[in-house]
Amino acid sequence: MALDILIPYWGDPALLRLTVESVLAQHNDDWLLTVVDDAYPDPAVARWFETIDDPRVQYLRHAHHQGITASFRHCVALATQEVMVVLGCDDVLLPNYVDVVLAAHRRFPGAAMIQPGVGVIDDQGAPVRTLVDSVKQRLLRPRGRQPRLLDGEALATSLLHGDWLYWPSIAFRVDRIREVDFRDDLPIILDLALILDLVCRGASLLLEPTVCFHYRRHGESASSRTLVDGQRFADERAYFAIAADQAARLGWRRAERAARARLTSRAHALTLLPGAVTGRRWSAVGVLARHALGGD
Repeated sequence: MALDILIPYWGDPALLRLTVESVLAQHNDDWLLTVVDDAYPDPAVARWFETIDDPRVQYLRHAHHQGITASFRHCVALATQEVMVVLGCDDVLLPNYVDVVLAAHRRFPGAAMIQPGVGVIDDQGAPVRTLVDSVKQRLLRPRGRQPRLLDGEALATSLLHGDWLYWPSIAFRVDRIREVDFRDDLPIILDLALILDLVCRGASLLLEPTVCFHYRRHGESASSRTLVDGQRFADERAYFAIAADQAARLGWRRAERAARARLTSRAHALTLLPGAVTGRRWSAVGVLARHALGGD
């Protein structure tokens, strides 16, 4: 069984090359790589893939730009193996990633999702620890040195208190991820929405602490840019209302309270307020203040 690695691509060609090279450098050769180019306007990307002489590597290109949600759907539809990962086009697999994920799947075949250990790097590839990642890894993520399965209301409540997952690193059982769909109206938070839809359907997540992935944290991501104009927080408010209703229908009272409080999301907005004030971005100040105070 190979690991299906699918990359929805739109971004810096140089970072994509580093991502692909990290796949080629895996200790375990049991993988398939498919890159789905969402019509990025640089012909050099296609030319570079023509130089890769490896039957496991496939490069596809959309005729027209379709956006992140359509690209994610396309990736899920293309998977042919039991387990897949939707890898970010600027992230880096450590050489043990395929080994860790496939071993975890063999040991816990019922787990719908596998969250391996993640390190964080900056634009230049250097290790970095931001406030966001410190909160994720030290305060929000369940602790433990051994693999552990999480599911049900406890997992939903934990994620609604604060999303400690790193989406591009998560491996999915293909049959389970195909049970749900990405939400069209929430592109910034579509990853958490899909995962919680799976959890609400009884899916479990394996937390495997072995570090095998580098997540690139920089200011040019879609989620980073939308912090300034408040679109991310608008999406979060809309989604948490949906999640609260979803939890209520299941009788998950703790999860419902966590979704309605959205404390970590509000705290995040609060940390951004000083920078918005210093930069005299007054419209952003208003958006951030309203969100931090729990307003709509």
